[in-house]
Amino acid sequence: MTDETATPRRRLSAAMRQGEQVTPLELFFDLVFVLAITQCTQLMSNDPTWGGLGKGLLVLGVLWWSWVGYAWLTSVVDPEDDAVRGVMFAAMAGLLVVALCVPKSFGDLGLTFALAYGVVRAAHIGLFVIASRDDPDLRRSVLGLAGSTAVGVALLAGASFLDGLAQGALWGLALALDMAGPYFIGAEGWKLVPSHFAERHGLILIIALGESIVAIGVGVGGDLSFAQGAAAVIGMGLAAALWWLYFDVVATVAARRLERAEVGREQNEMARDSYSYLHFPMVAGIVLVALGLKKTLAGVEDPLKVVPAFALLGGLAAYLLGHVLFRYRHIHTINTRRTLSALVLLALVPLAGEVPALAIVAIATALVWTLIVYETRSYGESRIRVRHADSGRETAS
Repeated sequence: MTDETATPRRRLSAAMRQGEQVTPLELFFDLVFVLAITQCTQLMSNDPTWGGLGKGLLVLGVLWWSWVGYAWLTSVVDPEDDAVRGVMFAAMAGLLVVALCVPKSFGDLGLTFALAYGVVRAAHIGLFVIASRDDPDLRRSVLGLAGSTAVGVALLAGASFLDGLAQGALWGLALALDMAGPYFIGAEGWKLVPSHFAERHGLILIIALGESIVAIGVGVGGDLSFAQGAAAVIGMGLAAALWWLYFDVVATVAARRLERAEVGREQNEMARDSYSYLHFPMVAGIVLVALGLKKTLAGVEDPLKVVPAFALLGGLAAYLLGHVLFRYRHIHTINTRRTLSALVLLALVPLAGEVPALAIVAIATALVWTLIVYETRSYGESRIRVRHADSGRETAS
């Protein structure tokens, strides 16, 4: 092949990706995250105690932060580049091993989990280093992230040699230091495509909601009774309510605000705070709800035990409070309706131990849908403008 006909080799750079939509490769990557979320639910289901709940949330936090890193990465590099594809496939293999280790991540597979997790994060940092070679500001931020990542992975490896409270404390420290890294590094050097970034986080919420539906199927098990069928339908209604709360107007308004923020520090800090940080309580809440639904379907006529009851109702509360903080970060006002609804849900936890699980799921679902109906009516004209993509006007919703 002559030089004239040869295809020039593409070179990774810090230039923004060309497309704004999430690519098929990114969706393919997220499928492995689906397994990881399912494994977190299984970990908590196998040990439905406060300790088991804490372990599941710590693992979910570690997995979330690794996913967040790739969301930022693919807002810089083109995921369809051949070299990027190869590294992404390698990261997916590492993430698959991580997911398979989750049920025993605090036991015999703790070190394997940490090492595989290190591979996933190393692939992420490696691509960022290559992408930042022509951008000193981005390179400085990436090197800072590499430091906090290395500390986090090392602490997880060290935790594998411990057990009990000491092990959990080291996991918590590893997660806290890793997640705090970008906050102390500063936001000036990062790059992102706002519409892509917002869409990516919306899609991951849908993936998490899918786990709640999977939990319904797993919870039924063998034969389907009438009560289980009713609980499954109500559980599906609850998942639909969680979808509505985010995608009706919240996702659209937030995405527009991110796009309109001044490029650079302001936009990056908004993306970091409202998406990387504040979407975690939403995802964690959905996973806890999935656990509660799974336990409900396993015994619809019996009261829920305290931990599954807290998972169901506390998960819903965490999801709503995540929305409250999300709104506050954007427009510095408190959504009192969702705050009060979260408090009412938490107040229902003692009742869950006195009535059948089917009844408490029905009560929680009715409460959330009542909130939706009230909000939909109160938004009025502003909701219609938002849903018809009238981006030229602001809304207080």
